Amino acid sequence: MLLPKRTKFRRHQKGKMKGNAKRGSSLAFGSFAIKSLEQCWITSRQIEAARIAVTRFMKREGQVWIRIFPDKPVTKKPAEVRMGKGKGAPEYWVAVVKPGRIIFECEGVSEETAKEAMRLAAQKLPIKTKFITRRDYQDEV
Repeated sequence: MLLPKRTKFRRHQKGKMKGNAKRGSSLAFGSFAIKSLEQCWITSRQIEAARIAVTRFMKREGQVWIRIFPDKPVTKKPAEVRMGKGKGAPEYWVAVVKPGRIIFECEGVSEETAKEAMRLAAQKLPIKTKFITRRDYQDEV
């Protein structure tokens, strides 16, 4: 699973997720991608499950890029603990995803294969997504 090697602070504040993605909203590496249509926190487990779904369907041909990274720690306190006594310990890591953010990109496979692989990945994610293609893409037959 993805997580940072080290961080400046162990615990983060929740923060806000309003607005659209300012960066990471256009294709940079591949010809096909899935783009988020909603905002949410995507956990490192969800990213890994989607990545495995894509690589399995593509039968390890082509290339896949993960364009989000879970660098925000989410803390939890144990069950049945009274209020106070500080913030809980970091439990898992999330990536903050806003509408318009590219999540996965792929290259080196046909459009039908890429579309199905990205559909399988989108099923593993907790948000609505959209399949997009590079503007200057022509199918090499």
